[in-house]
Amino acid sequence: MEVQNRNMSIAKNKILWVDDEIELLKSNIMFLKQKGYNVDEANNGEDALTLVKNKDFDLVFLDEMMPGIGGLKTLSELKELRPSLPVVMVTKNETESLMEEAIGSKITDYLIKPVNPNQVLLVCKKILESKRLTGSHASRDYIQEFNSISAQLYNQPDWKEWTDIHSKMTNWEMELDAHKDLGLKQTIADQRRECNVEFSKYVEKNYIKWVNFPEEKNRPVLSNEVVEKFVIPEINEKNKSVFFFVIDCMRLDQWMVMEKYLYDYFSISKDYHYSILPTATPYSRNAIFSGLMPSDIEKHYHEIWQKNDDDENSKNNYEKDLMNLLLERKKIKLKNDLKYTKIMDSDFGRGIENKILSFCNNQLNAIVINFVDMIAHSRSDYAILKEIAPDESAYRSLTASWFEHSSFFGMLRQLSTRKDVKIVITTDHGSIRCLHGVKALGDRDTSPNLRYKVGRNVKSDSRNAIFVKNPEDFKLPKRNGMVSYIIAKEDFYFVYPTDYHKYLSQYNDTFQHGGISIEEMILPVITLEPKK
Repeated sequence: MEVQNRNMSIAKNKILWVDDEIELLKSNIMFLKQKGYNVDEANNGEDALTLVKNKDFDLVFLDEMMPGIGGLKTLSELKELRPSLPVVMVTKNETESLMEEAIGSKITDYLIKPVNPNQVLLVCKKILESKRLTGSHASRDYIQEFNSISAQLYNQPDWKEWTDIHSKMTNWEMELDAHKDLGLKQTIADQRRECNVEFSKYVEKNYIKWVNFPEEKNRPVLSNEVVEKFVIPEINEKNKSVFFFVIDCMRLDQWMVMEKYLYDYFSISKDYHYSILPTATPYSRNAIFSGLMPSDIEKHYHEIWQKNDDDENSKNNYEKDLMNLLLERKKIKLKNDLKYTKIMDSDFGRGIENKILSFCNNQLNAIVINFVDMIAHSRSDYAILKEIAPDESAYRSLTASWFEHSSFFGMLRQLSTRKDVKIVITTDHGSIRCLHGVKALGDRDTSPNLRYKVGRNVKSDSRNAIFVKNPEDFKLPKRNGMVSYIIAKEDFYFVYPTDYHKYLSQYNDTFQHGGISIEEMILPVITLEPKK
C-alpha cells in the first residue's frame, strides 16, 4: 500500500524528454514510467517548445546536441516560456566551457551520456521529490528530538543543557520553516512554551546565586562578563584590530539567518552568554560595556548612573565612558583611543560602511547597531509590519531581508578582506512574542515597560512574574531603597487594570523584552575570522 501511494503521488509529476535519438532512450523512459512518472517525448527543440506551451511539465531532460535550434537555444527559449521549469542537460560533451554556458543559462543539473536508468531516477528524485523526502525525514527526526528534549526537561537541565536545548529547538524551528505542510508548527510552539515554563523556574531558583557568587563554576557567563571573557583576549592578540559589535535585541534565530550570508567570508565560532535581569537595554547593555552589575554601576559610578533616566533610549548614553573605565580596571592599555559608534539610522550606517576600513587603524572598535530592536518596536506599532511578520518564522525572514541589504552586512564584507581584524558579535538581550497578558499594579511613577516594572508599589501574580523586593539580591539599583521590581516570566506581559482590555489587545502578539525566557536570556557570542 505504501509503494502504491508513493507511485500515485509520483504520477502527478510530468516529464518531457527531448532528444533527436529518442528511440535509443526507450529503456530509460520505460523505467521512469514503471516508477510512476508520466513521460512525454520530443525529438527536436521545436516540438519540445510546442509541448511546453500547451502542457504543464515538472521536469525536462534536454539533449545538448540536436539538429535544428539545438539544445542551448532550446534551453534559452524554454526558460523564457517557463522560467521556473527545471531542466536537466544531457550531453556527450564534457568540456568545461559548455558546462559553464549551460549552468549560466540556469540548468538545474546535467548528465553525461551514456546515462543509465538509476542515474536518471536519482536526478528525478532529487529535483521532484526532495521536498517530500526531506520533509518526511524531518518529521521523523523531529519527533525523535521532541522526545529527547522532553527527557532533558524531566532531568532538570543545567545552564549548559538549557543552552543546548535552545540551540536544538531553534535549529528545528528553522528547519521546519521549509516544511510548513508537515503540521508540526503548533507542536514545536507548544514545546517551546513548555521549555519556557521550566526555564523560568530554573532561573528563579538559581539567578541570585549566579549574580552574588561569580566564583561558582557551574554558572553561565553573564552580561557583565562578556567583554572580559570574549573581547579582552582578542585585544591582547598582537597586531589585530578588534571590532566588537553589539546588536540590540537580537535573538539566536535572528543571528542564525544572518550567519548563512557569512559562510563564504569568515570562519565562524559560537559561544553563549546569559543576559542579566531585566533583559532590557538599560540593564543588560550597560552591564556589557561596564563589566559591572547595575547595582555596582550605581554604587561606583553614581554620577554616570544618575545622568541617565528611565527612558530606554537615553539610559545608554555613557557606554563609551563605562567601557573605558572597564579597560582601565583591567589594566588594558590601548595603543590609541577606543573608537565607539552607535548606529541609529540607515543613512548614518551607510556612512560608517563607506569608511569602515579606516577603523582598522584602531586597536578596539565598539559598534552598537539598533536596527533589530527597531524592527521589534516597529512591528508593535505598525499593523503593516505585523501583517508582513505575523509569527516567528516570518520575523526571521524579515530579519534576513534587512541583513542582506544592510550597512552591517556591508561592513562585515569589507572587513572580511583584512587579515588583521578579529570580529566579536553579540547582543544585549533577545525578545519573545508575548501572547498572554497579566494584570500589574503600580503608582504613577512606575516604569512603563511591558515585561518588567520598577516602582514603589509594583505587584503582579507570582505565578507569572518574579517579585524583587530587595533589589540588591538581584544586583539591581536600589534608588535610595525606594523601589522594587517585577519581572515577567515566559510569554506574559504586564497590563494595568485601567483600560485593561484595550491594552491587552493592543500589545498582544508583539515582540517584547525585559523578562525571563529562553529567547531573551540565552544569547550568542560570535567570533569571526576572515578567510581571505
